[in-house]
Amino acid sequence: MTFSRAIKIAPSILAADFANFGAECRAVEDQGADWVHVDVMDGHFVPNITFGPATCAAIRPHIRGVMDVHLMIAPVDPYIDGFAKAGADFITAHMEAGPHIHRTLQAIRASGAKAGLALNPGTGLDGVENLLDMIDLVCVMTVNPGFGGQKFIDMTDKVQRLRAMFGARPIHIEIDGGITPDTAPVMARAGADVLVAGSAVFKGGSVDNPAPYGDNIRAIRAAAENAIGVAV
Repeated sequence: MTFSRAIKIAPSILAADFANFGAECRAVEDQGADWVHVDVMDGHFVPNITFGPATCAAIRPHIRGVMDVHLMIAPVDPYIDGFAKAGADFITAHMEAGPHIHRTLQAIRASGAKAGLALNPGTGLDGVENLLDMIDLVCVMTVNPGFGGQKFIDMTDKVQRLRAMFGARPIHIEIDGGITPDTAPVMARAGADVLVAGSAVFKGGSVDNPAPYGDNIRAIRAAAENAIGVAV
């Protein structure tokens, strides 16, 4: 997997048709998605319950590209190998999800997946600098985790500070929450390269009518790329 700071759109299947996950994953990739984002919630760390490793294993054959698994669960460590064996390319854990985040990131990399660190809106950057050699991605939450469709919380300063901190290191900055063609440019200008979008991608379409997915993906991508001066 070659590192690139080009804008990547990662539809969240939290907003997809739960009865048609395989077809939905194929549809969004066919319509231009770069990654497929899987939001895992446990009803404990966040107030909702979604998917587990079995779901990831079931949809993996339907995803040609990157499966990006975001673990909003605590504890994390006992489940890392399960998600890695299910085919996750990235496994992201929250700073607060366990007592030893460095150990968690080590375990993710040892599993063969790339390691992500998620930062809630109320989580500062203290400690991130000590983890730079352990992370491949930082997921900046622009909503409080737990539910899709929430209003965007502007994290421009946090993203800018992370981008400056990373320098030339090959670390992705991912934005999760409230991404639309209106908010994508703000985050792209701040330094983000992976934009997770749920309802903004899946609205208006379906497995039987996937063309709106493509329209939505292209609109988000164009807005982000225009903001950073990429010709579209």
